[in-house]
Amino acid sequence: MTLLQKPWLWSWLAAAASFALIVGLTEGRGAGGLAYAALSFGAFAAIVGLGQMLVISLGPGNVDLSIPATMTLASTLALKAMGSEPGTVAMGLGVALLVGLATGLANFALIYLLRLPPIIATLAASLVYQSLAIWSNRGLRIRPPAALAEFATGRSLGVPNVALVALALSIALWIMLERSVWGRWLLASGQNLRAARLAGIPVEAVRAACYVTVSLFAAVAGFLLASFSGGAALNMGQEYLLMSIAVVVIGGTSVAGGASNVPGIWGASLFMFLVVSMLNSYGASAGLRMVLTGLIIIGIVIAASTRRALR
Repeated sequence: MTLLQKPWLWSWLAAAASFALIVGLTEGRGAGGLAYAALSFGAFAAIVGLGQMLVISLGPGNVDLSIPATMTLASTLALKAMGSEPGTVAMGLGVALLVGLATGLANFALIYLLRLPPIIATLAASLVYQSLAIWSNRGLRIRPPAALAEFATGRSLGVPNVALVALALSIALWIMLERSVWGRWLLASGQNLRAARLAGIPVEAVRAACYVTVSLFAAVAGFLLASFSGGAALNMGQEYLLMSIAVVVIGGTSVAGGASNVPGIWGASLFMFLVVSMLNSYGASAGLRMVLTGLIIIGIVIAASTRRALR
């Protein structure tokens, strides 16, 4: 496969073109700040996108719609547990991860035990998680401990710390997908679930791992986002529902399942941030941004389907 045939290449080219366009319109002013902001905010989209990528790789019909609610619940309970007290960061992260583990297991239980379609199961579950977050939050905005806030908004070697965390998760996931037996099991299950089951692959265990992982990644993203923004808000994860799907599709992961693309997630995350930034600079409304995101997803899906049909 040549470089031009790499699915991830086009998301990076789109991100580079968007960056060049914005820099050109501003005559080069603030290019460094724009790059830093793209890495900072793109990191959150990359984290949730990595988890969503695993679920979508399982094949058609698999998608997790509970990501925003999981982010909100995990961050709310984690901040309440920490109570802005110093030395409680590890405990707060542990609470967030436990929330992610619990929601992931609950989602899969609804899918496996009740035989609900994943879209219905995760959507219904998200209403419960969001209600729990509202009940536990009660309008309070608890600030994260100073050390955690400093880490989330800080940088190392000129790179945002949140981007370094997202990069570490990306590398770990890429190694798991490319070098482990579990990665081969996942892609085989996504390509043909029945054939994978007949081949002796523990398909349900693979599916469970994917739904737990996406929830764990959402919990980490929520924990970091609340620390970055100075507190948990009940609508903090709302924009990441569509975003998590968009970066997966734009990044080159096959919506038909059986293929994943970690590098493309990053290119798509940067591209989406740059597009939103450009629209914001021209005063575009949130509705217009969502319409544009939907059109981009539709266009990518049509292009990918056309490319497969021509092969």
